[in-house]
Amino acid sequence: MERKEIIKEPVLSVDSISKVVQSGQQELEILHDISFKLERGKSMAVVGPSGCGKSTLLNIIAGLDVPTDGDVFWNGENISTLNEEKRANLRNGRLGFVFQDFHLIDHLTVLENVMLPLEITFGRGVKKTAEKQLETVGLMDRINHMPKTLSGGEKQRVALARAFSTEPQFIFADEPTGSLDSVNGTVIEELLFRLNETNKTTLVIVTHDKDLASRCDSTLKLRAGRMCS
Repeated sequence: MERKEIIKEPVLSVDSISKVVQSGQQELEILHDISFKLERGKSMAVVGPSGCGKSTLLNIIAGLDVPTDGDVFWNGENISTLNEEKRANLRNGRLGFVFQDFHLIDHLTVLENVMLPLEITFGRGVKKTAEKQLETVGLMDRINHMPKTLSGGEKQRVALARAFSTEPQFIFADEPTGSLDSVNGTVIEELLFRLNETNKTTLVIVTHDKDLASRCDSTLKLRAGRMCS
């Protein structure tokens, strides 16, 4: 009996996207003809020198911005043609974002920061879920603390707990270890990949960290907004 090949469909598909912005009287091409596909549970690092378009690319594939040309598909749905309100509705609960500078809300406790996306997505009754996430990242003893009392490593652990709290399909991380020393950077790296493996999320990381990039399933190299080998 002939065995049928199982075809894995990409959950993230980027098709020939470019981004042009106006700078005074000139048009600047930030990205040119970028294409790739990612399957569920796979990880990809986006690397390249500063100013080559890495963060712009991340914002576009995360639905925070739109390309000038080309398309971005989540599970076969073209998010590039949607308005901001529809893209925001799609993002809720489906993606988590991890930033270099944490983006915690200063006037909320650690627990409240992690509860926030859960409440937006699911409404009330999310405290236990948030506590479970904080236990996973080893911060149960900090749940009532304010962000300003935490170290950089602790803040990024809170950010990871928040990003994974809604069990998103995608995690987009922009220099997640960039503001940390080597010890805390290693802790965050281990947590990020362990959480990603557990949750089977599709992970895209912008990074200058070669060790972090080497752990990903694939690498996209950019130079002056173009893919390079």
